[in-house]
Amino acid sequence: MRTSTRLAVVGASALFLVLPVTAASAAPDAPARPHPLRVSGASPFAGCTAGGTATSTNFPGAEVEPSVTTDLRRPNRVVGAWQQDRWSDGGAHGIAAGFSADGGRSFHEVPWPVSRCAPGGLPYDRASDPWVSTGPDGTVYGSALNFDAETPRNGVAATTSYDGGRTWRNTTQLIADTELAFADDKNSVTADPVRAGRAYQVWDRLQSSPDATLFVTGPTLLSDTRDGGRTWSAPRIIVNTAPLQQTIGNVIVADPRNGALYNFYTSILYTDANANQAVFDRFEVVRSTDAGRTWSQPTIVAQDTGVLDVDPNDPTKVLRTGAGLPFPGIDPRTGELYLAYEGSDFTGGAFNQIQLVHSTDRGRTWSMPVRVNRDTTKPAFNPSIAVTRDGDVGITYYDVRTLRPGNTTTLPTSTWLTVSPRGGTRFGHERPLAPVFDMLQAPVARGLFLGDYQGLVAFDDQFRALFVTANSGQPANRNDVFFNQLRSFEFDDDRANAPASPQLAAPMAAGHPVVKFPPRATARSGR
Repeated sequence: MRTSTRLAVVGASALFLVLPVTAASAAPDAPARPHPLRVSGASPFAGCTAGGTATSTNFPGAEVEPSVTTDLRRPNRVVGAWQQDRWSDGGAHGIAAGFSADGGRSFHEVPWPVSRCAPGGLPYDRASDPWVSTGPDGTVYGSALNFDAETPRNGVAATTSYDGGRTWRNTTQLIADTELAFADDKNSVTADPVRAGRAYQVWDRLQSSPDATLFVTGPTLLSDTRDGGRTWSAPRIIVNTAPLQQTIGNVIVADPRNGALYNFYTSILYTDANANQAVFDRFEVVRSTDAGRTWSQPTIVAQDTGVLDVDPNDPTKVLRTGAGLPFPGIDPRTGELYLAYEGSDFTGGAFNQIQLVHSTDRGRTWSMPVRVNRDTTKPAFNPSIAVTRDGDVGITYYDVRTLRPGNTTTLPTSTWLTVSPRGGTRFGHERPLAPVFDMLQAPVARGLFLGDYQGLVAFDDQFRALFVTANSGQPANRNDVFFNQLRSFEFDDDRANAPASPQLAAPMAAGHPVVKFPPRATARSGR
């Protein structure tokens, strides 16, 4: 049962509702709680009716797809954001943000003004895909998609906090498409760790035929700020695409030693405009050494061998996960690059495992994939990655290892953190972040949905995770967001005795059916 109090506060030009949510907790440097802290409270959009259609279902109280960031100079500040009140056919009523000023012992919740349901929000019915990142001066940058339910209007919005996530200002529409042929998708934002006041937003802009029946192309766009989020540049293409080619899942990681930027993404070339079969489907990276002004040509990182995630005992139950998306990380001391992703190389294409590749030469060459997850009998999905100052590589993910043969009434799902020393080749035992939950209780949004991604950030020797689990017996509150944190030394004994993680000898052949979630889109999309 949810308990919360509402406190009205005035910030910038809008009225925000702050919902304190607290629980018994330990100090910020304590080991993981046996039961993590619930961060999400009662929906700040309760009663909003915007975005409804005759064919859509809203899941009030359902939170999905969290992102998290922390202030490295003031580590007690933790900020997260997530979709609030998810729709069955794309997006949510809006984006809610949670902020902590005590290292994650308690959180307060505020709405982002990026959709109609939020006080003073931008005039769009729905919002999706929140992302947060903190600059060296403590400025927190936010990014979200926003769009209408029954018109072609859609775009990407930016919002900024100068007080640790308490209030959000300078909310700006970076792009506002109004034609059916254009769809903006899978955005992210990254603060420059060297140049205070600078941040970079990237996303793919899908273009189809005028009636949106045939896919055409989908380049990567970038908009940046040089004044702390007060203004943003006009979007410009940084990864161009050929006809029948798209990018998706663009995420920039920045080297805190020198400010070099690395934009990772999935690149797909289709055989035809129906976008059913890929000529290639792979992860690539482009690099900038001049604060995003110019970018290198793409380098291939790994083949995308992800397949559709399903309930192993009932394949008609689709799990909508992060299959087909890249999750990059960078070692803050050495600049070593990592990419985690869902792949089926180790199962011969049967189901997904968590795979990891790394580069020690600024992304020019890449290792063969290693398998990260320990259980190999069932699917693992939704990796997130972060790297500590000492080079420890942490990866969170879900799996369904406790599902018993013949059980089709529940889908027991576990949430894990596993850690390897620098290099990412020796992952020891996992630590559970939360009790096992039944994923069949999650909202259905083109599949059972917790989000295309979850949140993970490293501070000092800590890993701070923001993630979603499903609630049983609560149809008006199907999901909640939780916070947990562990220190890397808790894995020392495991890693000392851990064998080398299995490494692929040769990749699977390129070219396979494209991962899509029903109903079929004309290109890969992640709203």
